[in-house]
Amino acid sequence: MRPAAIERLLPAMYQRAATPGSVLGALLEVMSDLHAPTEVTLSHVDDLVAPYRAPDVLVPFLVRWVAWDHVAPPPGVAGDRTGVPLGRLRDLVHRGADLAQRRGTAAGLAALLETLTGVPGFTVDEPADRPFHVIVEVPAAAQAHLDLVDRVVAAEKPAAVTCAVRLRPAPEPEHHPVPPKE
Repeated sequence: MRPAAIERLLPAMYQRAATPGSVLGALLEVMSDLHAPTEVTLSHVDDLVAPYRAPDVLVPFLVRWVAWDHVAPPPGVAGDRTGVPLGRLRDLVHRGADLAQRRGTAAGLAALLETLTGVPGFTVDEPADRPFHVIVEVPAAAQAHLDLVDRVVAAEKPAAVTCAVRLRPAPEPEHHPVPPKE
């Protein structure tokens, strides 16, 4: 707030005393300087809840706010070996509502795993010969995230369902024989 705007909030007697160079005028200048950081924050208050614009320290709060903190503890949480990088947490907040709508489905679990790891290609199979069992196939590119995948699958599968997490082998590179030169 500018000093003149603060002055208008004062009683008439103080407004008359708030002349430039007076003690009250100097106090109004100081008050204006003290309000400046808060006004900057308030002018961009929507950034505080936007997943890709929020300050880093608020992202774990936003993950809790969209109710996904049980699968994605923020980086550096004591005892967590599967911390999710900050960028993935931002993705999780961004997709939180969509993922919540699909929660409990094979497609929803695959989408959640892809969001948390950044690796596409997860599949969730429900074999017909084994009811109440799911098989989660992890792409080879997500091998470094197996601890996270295990924890997420255990947290997100229905309680009465058993599961297996399998690493899909990397595809063999295609070998094209070079014809001999004549």
